[in-house]
Amino acid sequence: MVKLKWGLVGGGEGSQIGPAHRLGAQADGLFTLTAGALDHDADRGRAFAQDLGIASDRAYGDWAEMLAAESAREDRVDLVTVATPNATHFEITKAFLQAGFHVLCEKPMTMTVAEAEEIVQTVAETGKICAVNYCYSAYPLVREMRRMVTDGEIGKVRLVVTNFSHGHHADAADADNPRLRWRYDPAMAGVSGQFADCGIHALHMAGFICNDQVTALQADFASTVASRTLEDDAMVNFRMQGGTVGRLWTSSVALGRQHGFDIQVFGETGGLRWASEQPNQVLYTPLNGRTQIIEKGEGGLSDEAARLSRVPIAHPEGFPLAVANIYVDLAASIRGQPHGALPTAEDGLRSIAAIHQAVISARDDGAWVDARPPSLRGQ
Repeated sequence: MVKLKWGLVGGGEGSQIGPAHRLGAQADGLFTLTAGALDHDADRGRAFAQDLGIASDRAYGDWAEMLAAESAREDRVDLVTVATPNATHFEITKAFLQAGFHVLCEKPMTMTVAEAEEIVQTVAETGKICAVNYCYSAYPLVREMRRMVTDGEIGKVRLVVTNFSHGHHADAADADNPRLRWRYDPAMAGVSGQFADCGIHALHMAGFICNDQVTALQADFASTVASRTLEDDAMVNFRMQGGTVGRLWTSSVALGRQHGFDIQVFGETGGLRWASEQPNQVLYTPLNGRTQIIEKGEGGLSDEAARLSRVPIAHPEGFPLAVANIYVDLAASIRGQPHGALPTAEDGLRSIAAIHQAVISARDDGAWVDARPPSLRGQ
């Protein structure tokens, strides 16, 4: 099978997310890194691109140069990943979609609901794929949980409890560190800090596993480090279309927690629990039964979970391979083949709407608000 050609915007040397994309996109031999505009410093970006093996004539100084040059090529890239700072996602994603490229955008897809609505409309007009990198939904056992819920193995879901909390931003003395400061600066991060950064992964995961949509929410935000404009801790209650109750906590000042992303799903006849720090296991507790451990790679898993597992049972698969699973599904989708549940531009739109509505709720002393974007409130 001929490899697809892949282009990367952002994710340059020293980037936090760039290595995960480069490893993930190429892990299964489905994509070749063919073009890139990797850094806001043009010379540094070109040099790093060539260090990665990109030909000099496709190592670009910025994304606009890459867009113009790739659009004119007969052997243009098949997919563009946008891994730039949040405030630039909308402009770059829309431009590449309009030029006929498939796009994988880092989250958040945009900064505003209106921008997200434009991306969804652009996808409809161009027929191109726009996926959003909610990569935690691509862990094999998360897909297994979604299958179990969809097949009714735990009955109707009553309650979801999830959190994404860590303590890596707890030091007030580190508040001016540029790698941290932007996350709490409205000019760069938008209207929300921690909820938009980490909490939205937990909210998306709840909807993904339950195969349902969040319709209403109530939020309480706190900036526990005095110098921060945006919140570093949030508690969000939510309701889903099917009646499921949701509880979500997210924090960046929870000292002692490393990467505390976990989710519990409680149904009428069983419960499930998954944690990102032990991603190869799901704990399953049937009604009136003992808790069981479901292991990645064991026999009897669904085709979806087995398809996205690469190494034998008891061998760990981590975050870069969850990102790789997004690229596995993207490659299949680009080729018109069956694939798993890719996070789409509509998921990105719903997330941005939830972020903005949570901000409104928090400012209004925790009032319940409609979590849906205006265009989807009748659905």
